[in-house]
Amino acid sequence: MQSVNILPRGSLKGALSPPGDKSISHRVVMLSSLAEGRSVFENFLFSDDCMSTVGALRSMGVKINEEKGRLVVEGLGLKGLKAPKGELFLGNSGTTMRLLLGVLAGQPFKAVLTGDESLSRRPMSRVTDPLRWMGARISGRDNGNYAPLTIEGGSLSGIDYVNKLGSAQVKSAILLAGLFAKGKTRVVEPLPSRDHTERLFAYLGLPCRHEGGAITVEATKKINAFSLTVPGDPSAAAFFIAAAGLIEGSDLIIKNVGLNPTRMGFMDAFRAMGGRFEIKIRDERLEPVGDIHVRGGRLRGIKIGRGEIPRLIDELPILMVLASYAEGETEISGAAELRVKETDRIHSLCTNLKAVGADIEEKQDGCRIQGKEELKGGTVESFGDHRTAMSLIIAALRSKNGITVNDTDCIAISYPKFLEDLKGLGLIAP
Repeated sequence: MQSVNILPRGSLKGALSPPGDKSISHRVVMLSSLAEGRSVFENFLFSDDCMSTVGALRSMGVKINEEKGRLVVEGLGLKGLKAPKGELFLGNSGTTMRLLLGVLAGQPFKAVLTGDESLSRRPMSRVTDPLRWMGARISGRDNGNYAPLTIEGGSLSGIDYVNKLGSAQVKSAILLAGLFAKGKTRVVEPLPSRDHTERLFAYLGLPCRHEGGAITVEATKKINAFSLTVPGDPSAAAFFIAAAGLIEGSDLIIKNVGLNPTRMGFMDAFRAMGGRFEIKIRDERLEPVGDIHVRGGRLRGIKIGRGEIPRLIDELPILMVLASYAEGETEISGAAELRVKETDRIHSLCTNLKAVGADIEEKQDGCRIQGKEELKGGTVESFGDHRTAMSLIIAALRSKNGITVNDTDCIAISYPKFLEDLKGLGLIAP
């Protein structure tokens, strides 16, 4: 297992383009596999998670290749996927498992979905229950709550579903199944979740519309092949925005990043903490895309409640790092969903930040943090979680003695070139 030692650094200056958006990369390769013809994607994220999706689709007969840094998909049509010859191993990717269940619910064959130890502990009934109500046959451990899962698709009917968790993965799985279902499939969202799936449906001309606080989709006969450039991932950009924001004198431009309003919860929280930045939107064809110009300064503590959580769930670990250095107290609540990610992120961050000197109290659905001018540093464990590892690496940049982060191989799950990009900005010695 790889370990990295990160020493405190001076101000951060320069420019960076983050890797392709992980959520969008998953979705475009799934939808293009169901399309008819050749689709091409620039800036696709070739991370471990996204390649789990690619591998599963290849196992069902889809021709997918990398050509000069682009992903090329030869779609088989809505009903063109083939029954896999063996189990579909999905590694650590919860997004792959949950969204692929929605696709497979409409396929006329049986498939078995498995994953690594971490994925096998993540709850799936939030997806398997509504898909069963639509007509899919699904079995697995704890009545289909944990992998391995066996799914047999077939004749589906639309349902009305209230997405109480505010989960984009749950919503997307149901909407994908809705493309094969008789009648209307309707998802109501008390708390809006990220809307990449609906945007892609609209971009492709699929029968999907917003009605108040609900999204409705109907069956389609065909998806046409499509090509696009995947926007830069705002969740990946958040680590560098945090690094620049923490260190006075920093001046950093994040280029070509996705600025989808449902993903801007981190930027809203960063602004509330006193973060200094400007946003310039340059493209809005599929998603708003543009640049974020960040300058360093002093930050202050804030309160984050349940209503904000769906828009910044992936960025909460790096927000906990910012709060550890912010003046005053930060309180995060309503974030129990963090406990069922790749690891229990509330516990992993609280344990590690406390070990390097943070004043932090773990709570059932969040934490309380009293900010300090600096953290002493030390040695921490990633718990095999990519966002925990990257957050702690950023925490080291303003620590007193530096931080050693153990087990950083997991970073490849979402950002394979993270350490390389840190080196390019002079934050890690070459």
